[in-house]
Amino acid sequence: MKLSKNIQSTAKKVLTQEAKAILHVSQAIDSEFEACVEHLLARPGRIVFTGIGKSAIIAQKIVATMNSTGTPALFMHAADAIHGDLGMIQSGDSVICISKSGDTPEIKVLVPLIKRLDVSLIAMVSNRESYLGQQANYILHAFAEQEADLMNLAPTTSTTVALALGDALAVCLLECKGFTAQDFAKYHPGGALGKRMYLKVSDLYPQHDFPSIVSAATIKEAIHEISSKRLGATAVVEGGELLGIITDGDVRRMLETQADWSAIQVIDMMNRTPKTIDSDAYATEALAIMQSLNITQLIVLANKKAVGFVHIHDLLKEGIV
Repeated sequence: MKLSKNIQSTAKKVLTQEAKAILHVSQAIDSEFEACVEHLLARPGRIVFTGIGKSAIIAQKIVATMNSTGTPALFMHAADAIHGDLGMIQSGDSVICISKSGDTPEIKVLVPLIKRLDVSLIAMVSNRESYLGQQANYILHAFAEQEADLMNLAPTTSTTVALALGDALAVCLLECKGFTAQDFAKYHPGGALGKRMYLKVSDLYPQHDFPSIVSAATIKEAIHEISSKRLGATAVVEGGELLGIITDGDVRRMLETQADWSAIQVIDMMNRTPKTIDSDAYATEALAIMQSLNITQLIVLANKKAVGFVHIHDLLKEGIV
């Protein structure tokens, strides 16, 4: 196998060429693109993406992006459409057909069939004057003058431009719809990203026994509670009311400075202003507090009563950190 001596320069050339193509398309965004977005927002149905070859793969990715950002979409392979898949298109839908040339045989067969239906046809095409471009109600101009390979054959620049234009379309739609981070979490509940959006402190603190003592407890009892519950601290509680907190750091400092600690009482040793968080708060809020104060645990309050702890290890375990 003959290896190229210009691997780095070739890679840089490809990336630069594709970046320039995307920049060119971004500079050409005008009222035509805006009208297409407004049309899609006004349509009652879904967006059906179709294409052939590499364009079909790009269409599938854009469909996934649309669905995850609140715009119902589905994929229909252009070759399968004429063998029954046209049945997935419903009245009120919009069809976005992705094709660089706009003149492939499959597209020429498919377009008249689509135009018989009660749908709008949008062309994501490089060649405006192609058959697809002339038949479409709207054009998303994914212009790509040349592919990245020396032979100008492999779909590279053209597919990158189409993908980026699809992302731009999806983001415009989500912003126009007022799509929020909470909405995003509804469609991504399984991963760490989703957990950051929906996981609450109330989902975490019940995983632990609540380390707590009364103010009349001995220092030995406090140390035992801290050690046995393994959260690095114990709350000082009377009748559900939070009085303070003793951490393992407090214990270490006491042992370093006091030769005789048998007479020291919990109420004298505790921190009377413990850091707390409401059980209904999001786990990300707990993380922000811990990071800003450089601490590892917070006491959880429910209806102003101390009910448990949330620890930094809980957040690590859930992938929040």
